[in-house]
Formats: sequence, C-alpha cells, structure tokens
Amino acid sequence: MHIDRLIKNMELISKQEAIIFQDKIYYYKDILNQIEVWEQRLKLHNIEKGKVVSIISDYSPEAISVIIALIRNQNIIVPLSPSTEVQSSDFHNISYTQHIIELLGDHRYQIEKKDSTPANNLILRNLIENKHAGLILFTSGSSGKPKAVVHDFEKLLIKFQHSKKNYRTLCFMLFDHIAGIDSYFYCLFSGGMAIYPVSRNPAAICKLIEKHKVEVLPTSPTFLNLLLISEEYKKYDLSSLEIITFGSERMHSLLLDKIKNVFPGVKLIQKYGVTELGSPPSKTKPEDSTWIKIDSDQFQTRIIDDILYIKTETAMLGYLNAPSPFTADGWYNTGDTVIVDGEYLQIIGRKSEIINVGGEKVYPAEVEEIIQSLSNVDEVVVYGEKNVIMGQIVCAKVTLLEEEDSSQFSKRLKKYCKDKLEPYKIPVKIKITKNKLHNTRFKKIRQPIH
Repeated sequence: MHIDRLIKNMELISKQEAIIFQDKIYYYKDILNQIEVWEQRLKLHNIEKGKVVSIISDYSPEAISVIIALIRNQNIIVPLSPSTEVQSSDFHNISYTQHIIELLGDHRYQIEKKDSTPANNLILRNLIENKHAGLILFTSGSSGKPKAVVHDFEKLLIKFQHSKKNYRTLCFMLFDHIAGIDSYFYCLFSGGMAIYPVSRNPAAICKLIEKHKVEVLPTSPTFLNLLLISEEYKKYDLSSLEIITFGSERMHSLLLDKIKNVFPGVKLIQKYGVTELGSPPSKTKPEDSTWIKIDSDQFQTRIIDDILYIKTETAMLGYLNAPSPFTADGWYNTGDTVIVDGEYLQIIGRKSEIINVGGEKVYPAEVEEIIQSLSNVDEVVVYGEKNVIMGQIVCAKVTLLEEEDSSQFSKRLKKYCKDKLEPYKIPVKIKITKNKLHNTRFKKIRQPIH
C-alpha cells in the first residue's frame, strides 16, 4: 500500500520539521505518534475497516493524522471543513456516513455514530469488498448543487510516489478540496514542510509567508485579485516565495500581468484539476501562464466540439447523487471549453456558463476581465438571464471598493466597455451588492441562467 510507504519514509526523516500550525513546529515523529494514537482510538470506538467516516475539521496536524489512520484502516473518508456546517447533515446522508469525528482543537474530539448502510450503494460496496480506502469529496456547488465524488484513495496516492522536491508550502486550499489534499500529501511524500493557515485573508497569508519563509503558495485567481486590491503584499517581506500555483477557475490575462509585476522573480504555474479527476502534473507556457499542458502519461486528453475530455486511471469511481459523466469508453467530459495551440490548452470557460445572446456566444470570463480593470471595482461575476427577444442577456453583479451611485456606476461601466467589447457582450443589467462574490474556496459563485 502506498500509505505504508509514506509511513516508512516519515520514519526515516522523523526528526525533520513537518508542519507549522499556530506558530508551533511539529516534526514527522509527532505526526507518526498522532497516527498511532488515532489508530488506537479507532479500535476503542469500534470504527471498523470499510466504515464510512466523516471528519469535520480544518487543517491541523491532528486532522492529517486522523486521515492517515483512516486510510490505513481501509475506511471511506469524508473530509468536511467547518464552513460546510449548514450542509453537513445532507452531506452525511448522501455519503452514507456511519461515524462522525469532529476535531475541537487542543486534542479534544467527539465521535458520533450514525445508522447507515453504504453497502446498499454499488460504488461503495465495491470499495468495501476490495478492502480499499475511499475518499468522498463534495464539489463546491459554485454553479449548482454539490455532487458527492467517490475516489479510490489508493489510486489517488499513486502520483505522489515520485515526489522529490521538498518545499515549504502554505496549504491555502481547503482541507476538503482536491487541491488541498494534493498540497498536504505532496508535502508529506516529498519530506517537505506544510504551513497551515488559521485565516485566509490577504494580511494573514502574507504574515505567514514572511514569518515562515514560505516557498510555494497554491491558490486561486480570486484570492490573487483580492491580494492585489488589498495591497497587503506591500507590508510584508515575501521574497521567500519561489512558486505560485493557481487553478480552480480561469485566470484573466490582465490579472496575470499584474501578478508578474508584483512578483517578478516568482514562477507562476497554472494547475488543472477537477474534483472528479484529481490534479495531473502540468506545465505552463514560459511566456504566458494562461496556457497549460497536461504533463503526465497517466492522463490522456482529447477535444470534441471545443470541449476537453480526459481519461485517467485515477478518475473518480462515480457520483453518489448524480448520473455518471463518463462516456462509454471511459472519457470524462470536463465541460470546459478550450482552445488549442500545439500541446497547450487555454481554458475559456464552462460550457454551462456560456451566455447565448441572439445566437452569439458570450463567455463570462471575457466580460469579467474588462469590468475588473475598471476603477473602483472589487469583484465581479457575469451571468445570463433569459430574455424574450434575445433569448438571453448579459448581466453583471459587482462589489465596489468605495460607495458610488448605482446609476452613475452603471453608465460609467457601459461607457468603459463600449470600445473594449462587442455591443452584445456589454451587460444590460448591472447590480451592485455588498455580498461576497466568492465562496469559502475562493472561487467565484456562479448562478444558473434563469
């Protein structure tokens, strides 16, 4: 088992620093000790092999130790961050959760038992019968209802076997996000150090980078935009940063140029990953990081009608609450519209988000990029509404840095867009809001066309 190899590697580097959490250093031996403690607790609470176990926590050394102990116990694991509390009851039911472990901090915890029969579900029954640890993740639901994605944890860990470069990585992406899982397992397998944040606002992240000499920051374009707007990067020494990776949504070229100017010596790498597939190794064009090449023999790609399809052995086993998105021959329809330049791809947007204005296609990201460059704009989300004449119209929801008359702002926005966008792409309706336009995963909240 890959997880047993990880344990052996950790034993070899037991005296090395593994995690920084709340300004305290935890060594690999500390994590190994915690894993042993939790293996005993699983026996004490009769959490048997094959059981579905939800763990409610954000990052902490103990949370990672619980995850590893559960993998070794061949459990099916449902990590849930505290931000999902409102939906947690539904998530427990959808995932057939049988035990809930909630970490309360300071080594306190509580365990609740639930009555559920995962063997009634074919996907989960196969995992249990094959004696493989499983992973259930819920998609962000940023553009619809969250889907319950089931993975074979053993397969997900394959790609970490050759992790060599040991960086000091700030684990920004959430504990229950596929990119978050990617971050902390890469750190462990490579013998690197993971820095766990308590807060994810720009000031807190910059402070951690300066204090702990962070080398790698995996994040999202939405957070990078908030970082630039806040100007917190000017208040801290961020010279230790070597790599910023970004993904989960499209990166605007204007934002990318600003990031390059602020961090001229930092390597910018776009990652392509979806909850259903994991995150394959990738390369970006040296001259333009909005272009990406999936750089792995384990991931095959093909384009049909401008839509990206991916085939991989590490793909999810299926959804628990939605139809299968795989073709008959095993290709996953990502729903992402792309353009191609040789081996490189550029993600244009989700097919489901395209706005059809009188037969003309409008990609929200294209319009958002222009509006985001307008003065006084904090965040923007562009979406479509049904219209009896045009079929659909373009609308924009905006948060502002400073108060501004809504009528005057709308006029100013439309005038600004006039020589930058075709007329049908200019928003017809503009709404100013004080609500955040991103979710806890720092991803834009999309709304379906209505």
